[in-house]
Amino acid sequence: MCGRYAASRRPEDLAGLFEVEKWEPKETLAPDYNVAPTKDVYAILERPLKDAEDRRPVRQLRALKWGLVPSWAKTPEGGARMINARAETVADKPSFRKPFVSRRCILPADGYFEWVTGTDERQLEVEGKKKRPRKQPYFVTPADGSVFAMAGLYEFWRDRTLPDDHPQAWWVTCSVITTEAETGPLGVAPADGPRSLSDIHPRMPLMLTPDRWDAWLDPSRTDLEGLKGLLAPPPGGLMRAYPVTTAVSNVRNNGPELLEELAAPEVGTLF
Repeated sequence: MCGRYAASRRPEDLAGLFEVEKWEPKETLAPDYNVAPTKDVYAILERPLKDAEDRRPVRQLRALKWGLVPSWAKTPEGGARMINARAETVADKPSFRKPFVSRRCILPADGYFEWVTGTDERQLEVEGKKKRPRKQPYFVTPADGSVFAMAGLYEFWRDRTLPDDHPQAWWVTCSVITTEAETGPLGVAPADGPRSLSDIHPRMPLMLTPDRWDAWLDPSRTDLEGLKGLLAPPPGGLMRAYPVTTAVSNVRNNGPELLEELAAPEVGTLF
């Protein structure tokens, strides 16, 4: 799954990297080293500009709310539960089927966090001596320092309790697509730790390599079988993972120090 990630790149850099044609400075977000569900996040998407005579799709950098609210939902409360869409079922689930066909986006990140329960902690849980074991967070990021381009979906939801001209009448929300975690060796693995992403967690965000960006964002691509082909995992060995401070477990903590690699895990023996 993906329940927390880091996104610190400047909008100007993202606009250049993804060949963005339109972005609003008023939507600029501060660097966020502890992105949690319901926060506003950057998304790259292609659609016609609002009120423009030219209806061609324009590549845009937008700020969306993380946690997809289906267009047919009566209230937005369920959005926090729809932060992830499984690649295996995204074409079938009512909440994700239409966005998958026509409203795909890229959610740029530095990498994502995942938590591992220590061996000693797990044993205490088994023995009934501790109900909530401490977990060691790991940061997973491209080994070459490039952007982690997560496949995503976005959707529009109309708040019928507000008038048409209200600035919050329309919500634009998004979800991260996840896939099975890689079982092959990491591109860069810790000296003493997980040897593959599946050692950390059975699932991971679906990363899109640059050769898939255009096809994924193209709203004219609506062939379901063709789109399913874009859900194939990227080549193995592109990622690295390392332990980071348990401070990241508190969503109130936010800063570049959360991404600093630890010499050793804070939570006992893990692997």
